[in-house]
Amino acid sequence: MLTADFDYPLPEELIAQVPPEVRGTSRMMVLDRAKPGIEHRHIADIVDYLRAGDLLVLNNTRVFPARVLGTWEDTGGAAELLLLNCLEQERRDGETWCCVWRCMCGSGRKARVGHTILCGGGTIRAEVLDKDEEGNSAVCFRCGEPLMALLERHGLTPVPPYIHRDKDDPAMARLDRERYQTIYAKEVGAVAAPTAGLHFTEAIFAALEAKGVRRAFVTLHVGPGTFKPVKAERVEEHKMDPETYVVSEETARAIAETRANGGRIVAVGSTSVRTLETVAALNDGKIVATHGSSTAFIYPPYAFRAVDAMLTNFHLPQSTLIMMVSALAGRERILEAYREAVRERYRFFSYGDCMLIL
Repeated sequence: MLTADFDYPLPEELIAQVPPEVRGTSRMMVLDRAKPGIEHRHIADIVDYLRAGDLLVLNNTRVFPARVLGTWEDTGGAAELLLLNCLEQERRDGETWCCVWRCMCGSGRKARVGHTILCGGGTIRAEVLDKDEEGNSAVCFRCGEPLMALLERHGLTPVPPYIHRDKDDPAMARLDRERYQTIYAKEVGAVAAPTAGLHFTEAIFAALEAKGVRRAFVTLHVGPGTFKPVKAERVEEHKMDPETYVVSEETARAIAETRANGGRIVAVGSTSVRTLETVAALNDGKIVATHGSSTAFIYPPYAFRAVDAMLTNFHLPQSTLIMMVSALAGRERILEAYREAVRERYRFFSYGDCMLIL
């Protein structure tokens, strides 16, 4: 299968640059695989489509302020770091806190081993230790207090690369800090939000609960690989970056009970799908309490073993995410739905509208 088979024309003005003014007011396209056509609704109407006994599975990862601005110690030139994943856990050495992270480094010059970036007014010292083949660096952070505490004060929310407005403007930074985060975010570790979950409010959850729809949580720490383009000509040649996941005993039990009682597993977002399908593939179709690292790449044809329905945003052309939803609903059906979304002026990508696939 060719990557180009998942292309579609998208006017740039439909790429949402900010969230909706009020959380929980996004439009929702409904695609039922058992019926022709599509419906145009709003996210609060999801209550009409789920049934008592269904289980909503959400990713409770929490985005941390992983982008930090600074200057090179030797020249004073501007630099910035995006923390990707922790290589060595933080430890205390006297009055100094030390840890090592794999980072993307942005600068007017190449990051060189042994050079140091000063961030947060000098409260964070970041020394480049090495560079990998993808151009990312291992960086040792030395601080007078825990790094995460300093990032909360000096870091910025790492919003996606297709958001082109001024991400460093204080008002925009405050907006992203609040809105590029689900209301149920708990487990710190993501550099990108599980964006299908951004639509939910306490009022929508209350309405679902009143109808008898239960909730359960998995954790998958979303990395920058979620935005990584598929460069291979053939879909099968693409490799996914690993992302860590956790499934709790409580969630495994809730899924088993839902299955036994005839309810549906409704995954919120591609990360919930990837977590559940990864675990099912390793455990003969069952969801068990476990943790690990997923490189699952879901594209047509694919037999889903854990997920019955999915709430998802509208995804980039030729991306792994549009391939996943095509595996669930069919490539031609999805591409026609996307053409309809363009005609109806839906908002696309992270801060955009959503689609419910039944």
